[in-house]
Order: sequence, then C-alpha cells, then structure tokens
Amino acid sequence: MHRFRSRFFVWFTFLCVASCAKSDKPVAIRDASEPVKSASLADAYRSQVDRILDSALKHNDAYEKMHQLCDGIGHRISGSESLERAIRWAVESLKADGQENVHTEAVMVPKWVRGRESAQIIAPRAFDLHMLGLGMSVGTPPEGVTASVVCVCDEAEFEAAADSMSGKIVLFNNPMPKFDLAKGSCYGETVRFRGKGPSMAAKHGAVACLIRSVTAHSLRSPHTGATRYEEGVTQIPGAAVSTEDADMIARLLHDGEDVRVCLKMEARHEGEAPSANVVAELRGREKPDEVLVIGGHIDSWDVGHGAHDDGGGCVIAMEAINVLRKLDLRPRRTIRVVLWTNEENGLGGGRQYAADHANELRNHIGAIEADSGVFSPRGLGISCVDEERGQKAATQVAEFMPLLSRLGPVKAESGGGGADISPMRPAGVIQMGFEVDGSTYFDYHHTHADTLDKIDPKHLNECVAALATMSYVIADMPVRLGE
Repeated sequence: MHRFRSRFFVWFTFLCVASCAKSDKPVAIRDASEPVKSASLADAYRSQVDRILDSALKHNDAYEKMHQLCDGIGHRISGSESLERAIRWAVESLKADGQENVHTEAVMVPKWVRGRESAQIIAPRAFDLHMLGLGMSVGTPPEGVTASVVCVCDEAEFEAAADSMSGKIVLFNNPMPKFDLAKGSCYGETVRFRGKGPSMAAKHGAVACLIRSVTAHSLRSPHTGATRYEEGVTQIPGAAVSTEDADMIARLLHDGEDVRVCLKMEARHEGEAPSANVVAELRGREKPDEVLVIGGHIDSWDVGHGAHDDGGGCVIAMEAINVLRKLDLRPRRTIRVVLWTNEENGLGGGRQYAADHANELRNHIGAIEADSGVFSPRGLGISCVDEERGQKAATQVAEFMPLLSRLGPVKAESGGGGADISPMRPAGVIQMGFEVDGSTYFDYHHTHADTLDKIDPKHLNECVAALATMSYVIADMPVRLGE
C-alpha cells in the first residue's frame, strides 16, 4: 500500500506539472515593481545590535573616562577654569579614540561665583542651617541679611501671607513627593519656586528667599540650582536649605515662635567668559550630511563631581560612537556627539549650537540628549513640533526596542526631549530624551553628593550599550526618522 501511494503521488505531480505547461493561462509571477513587505527593524538589525550589546557590556572605556572627568577635574561651573579643563580633556579624549571632525565651537557664558556663604537661625536658638546659594543669585551685604521668617507651601499660602512679607525672609517649603513609577519624580512641578521664588517674594517687600531643596530623600543635603530674576523686580538673595531644616523652621513657626535667620552670601556676577561646545563625529557612509545629534552638557554646578549631572551623559555619548567605531559599524548617516556648555545656568551652549547650525537643521534627523543620570536605561521619550512626525518616529523606534530586552524594560514613548536640544525644536528637529530609572536621581541632583562613587559601572555600561544601539539604528534606518 505504501509503495502504491508513493507511485500515485509521483504520477499525480507529473500530470499537474504537464497540465500547467500545456495550459494557455500564464503562470502568475510577481511583478518586480510590486512592493515587498520589508522585515521589521528588529529583524533587520538583530545581528548588529547583538554585536553592539556584546561588546559594550563586556568592556568599554566609559568608567575610565568618568574617573578622569570626575576625580581628575571635578565640578565644572560655567566661566570656571575647571570647565575649560574639561573641554580640553574631552577634545583630547575624542581625538585619542580616533573620532572625526573633533573641534570646539565658541560660546560666551555667564560667570557666576558663589563665594563664602552661610545661614544660621539666631532665634529662638542658635542653629547652623545646611544651605547652598541658588545659582545666579545676588549676594548679601557683608554683614548679611537678618530677618524673621515667613513660611509658605504653595501659591495659595503665599497669597494669604503676602501682606506679612515686607522686611521678612520667605521660606518656600514645598515638598517633592516620593518617586512614583507612574508619575515619575514630579520635578517639573516641584522646582517652580527655585526659579521664581525670589522675585515672587521681592514683589511683597521680602529681603531674602529660602527654598526647600528639591528632593524627596535627604540626609541634610542641600540642593542648588538656578534662580531667575524677573525684569524690573528688586533682586534679593536666594538659597536652598535641606528638607530637614525647612521642616524644622516650619514646626517652630507653627508653635508660635519668631524664627529669625541670618543669611550671608558672597555670590556675585562677573560678566561673561569664553567657553565652547565640543563636537565630534562618526561620519555616515552614504548620507553624511544627514545628522543625528547625541550628547549631554559638560558643565555642572560647583558642588560634587557633576557625575550623574551630567558627566555621565557626556561620557556615554562619547563612548557610544567609540563602540561603533571599534566594531566598524558605520551607519548611513552621521552621528554627531555634542557636549554642550552652560546648560545649568544659561543654556548658552544649546542656543549657540542651534544658531551656528541654523542652515543645517533641516538635515538634522533628530537629537538625543542624555541628562537624567546614568542609571539603568529605560528607553527614549520622543517628541516633535510636528506631532505627526513625532508619533511616526516613536512608532519606528518602538519597532526595534525589543532588541534591547537584555537591558530590562526598555521602550519608546511619545513626549520627551532635553534642555540643550530644545533650541532646535522650532526647526522641526525630532527631540529625544534618553530615559533611565529615575527613582534615585534626585537624591544626588545638584549636591555635594553627585560624585563618582554614585556611578554603578554596570548601569554605565548598559547606558553605553543602549545609546550606541539607538544611535546606530536610527542613523542607519533605510528611511529617515519620522518619515
């Protein structure tokens, strides 16, 4: 029976073929001009991404670069010699790695000097407060400013107490909530009084302003950051105090005590100073004039090492193209590393880059900024002034994100960007924020504690691997991002 069936199928197949050959009807053949469904980006780039991940996770030079930048140079405020040393270091390091078109682009930046500073409760008892003057604040007279404190939590309390602020020091005791996976850090809404608090208080006759440090976790660690004076309003000194000290003042006031504080700050402005953005490239093999920008800001506040903010963002961008170069993975388009200067107290570098490259921005396919620390990577937040293009870009990037599953839950989502790349937004450049686990970032942000020891080498390597992968695929995709 088995032999009979075999012979039957052989003869049946022969007859079918013969019938087709004798038929007047042509055999259907696909027209070469018809579109063929292309493989997904994940399928197309799986082998290259595996190579990137294997290489970056096994060994790269990121931690050594972090050591050189943090321990060898330290904090890097705009206008300082340490920032200029960091810029020279970055240029030398990029050249040593063999990167192309390494150069600096001149930027004028503000020079603000902190000087000596202190804050002390003098009544109802003597007590030294843990404080940091707010960046760009004016100073006090040499003898300091001494006054009673008025404490408010939000705008409603501020308006209710406005008539009692003349001649007083206003404390904005606005807590940052604990980190929440769904809501994030709530930094944007919590930080508002740091920027506008001194001018708000000055309008009602206050002589100084204190801000509760913008953090949800503190070991009496004050957090600095920039303040902004409203034009035409008297400029009064502003400082951040630790969350513990802010709460203690609030409790004493609640008890009916007259809390008097003496604030002394030598803070001063010394005009402008020359600085620079640092630029380097991995030139594209087919469309070198189309550019994907990646980077972070090389300046920092004048406390700590500026490790997470934003030495890490600079280093992972530098190392991302270094990994690709070593693997001889040259994308279709150019990947340009930009290390911006003066993000913290002016955004001069970001604005100058957009101005210097205004005629080229139409060929910038996108920009990725890493400025949230170098913790475990979580993906990209993507936006564009043209919302349709932004949504399209997010969909394209999401297509290859599964290739990064070795690094954890990495995804692409709509909404994101960064301060330094924001001046390119009006020109239609797609904005991408490099996202990481943000649960502990604000424990160190703008403090003396933002030091190299807070960098986990494993997470640093993962960030290099993620940024190198994202950059390569986006720069190499057959179609331009967002189209």
